[in-house]
Amino acid sequence: MPREAKKAGVTAFIGTTVEWFDFYIYGTASALVFGRLFFPEMTPAIGTLAAFGTFWVGFLARPLGGVIFGHIGDRIGRKKALITTLTMMAVATTGVGLLPTYAQIGIAAPVLLIVLRMIQGVAMGGEWGGAVLIATEYAPRHKRILYGAFAQQGSPVGNLLATVSFLGIAQLSEPAFESWGWRVPFLSSLVLLMVGLFIRLRMAETPEMTRLLESKRTAKLPIRDVLRHHRLLVALGVGAGAAGVAITYVKTTFALSWATTELTFDRSTFLTVITVALVVQVVVQPFGAVLASRIDLRRAVLWMLLPEIVLLPLMFVLLQTGSTGLAMIGMALATVPHAMFYAALAGILSEVFPVDVRYTATSLAYQLCTTIFAGTAPLASQTLLTATGSIWAVVGLGLGFVLVSIVCTGALIRRSTWSTA
Repeated sequence: MPREAKKAGVTAFIGTTVEWFDFYIYGTASALVFGRLFFPEMTPAIGTLAAFGTFWVGFLARPLGGVIFGHIGDRIGRKKALITTLTMMAVATTGVGLLPTYAQIGIAAPVLLIVLRMIQGVAMGGEWGGAVLIATEYAPRHKRILYGAFAQQGSPVGNLLATVSFLGIAQLSEPAFESWGWRVPFLSSLVLLMVGLFIRLRMAETPEMTRLLESKRTAKLPIRDVLRHHRLLVALGVGAGAAGVAITYVKTTFALSWATTELTFDRSTFLTVITVALVVQVVVQPFGAVLASRIDLRRAVLWMLLPEIVLLPLMFVLLQTGSTGLAMIGMALATVPHAMFYAALAGILSEVFPVDVRYTATSLAYQLCTTIFAGTAPLASQTLLTATGSIWAVVGLGLGFVLVSIVCTGALIRRSTWSTA
């Protein structure tokens, strides 16, 4: 089992890295270029809001993807669902890279952009839950948070690859960047699809799902059972993930736009700042799973999240200095708390629900969380900044995410099998 568990963890990590890369490059492009290319008749600030609106569309579609692929994953197997989500994501991402702009085809351009973003959202909505279960259902129960962190690690690595890809093409002249440079990361999705499919076609179904299929005890309609018997746990799961999923988008997608339009940072410099923070996340994130596996889980959550109450405001203070070095320090420090918590989140959620509805229930909780908190984070942050003229309103929003996670995660643990582990 240990060898198979490690192989499953690596498989989950590689697959989610590919999917998250595709999903994150859209957020970076939204902050840098989509406003001008697809909403050129609006003022720059409103154009950015519109671009962030299309960014949110992907999150609106994610719960639908969680239900659709949760049904497939709970009825016929995790593997089949994951191969389909990977293919859908690559096709949609490549489509964005080939999409004509508003200047070329008019209103059809933003409409098609929204459609492709919705397909991305459906694919990602089905991806996360299955990848987490591939990792955790192979692992011994006392190590499920550790193995769930393999799937979680795909997020910062995918984000890092997405940011580095844009950092490279940001060296182009402005005309070259806007005409074809921004398309390169999206078109590279076809290459990553080949890598991801090769990995996923070779993986086996999880032991728990195999036993369920052999005994013919799969749920007939998983979403019905989830809504009938597990509504409270799903609701707590939605709140639990708030800090883990939303603060990333406040610090990257929103902050990138803010720093390059209202502060003194140029595009390349701030992408470098984000890259350093992502490297820090890749390094420190797994320690959250280690901590959560070794001490009382509720105490671990507090230790991980409470420092964010100080470090997130500090980050924005340091950004406002205009110093690249201080900006790097601030963003790196603010990354540590929510990154460590994010590592433990997958294992916590996957253990809460029974195996026959686990894919659907876990996906629904996580994807509703991303829709409500993560997808709205850049849009809400920009709206607050535009309305108040003060970055402290954005800081307050971020701290609200932290408090919601602390309260809901504690309640979730008390009502689940983790409280007796």
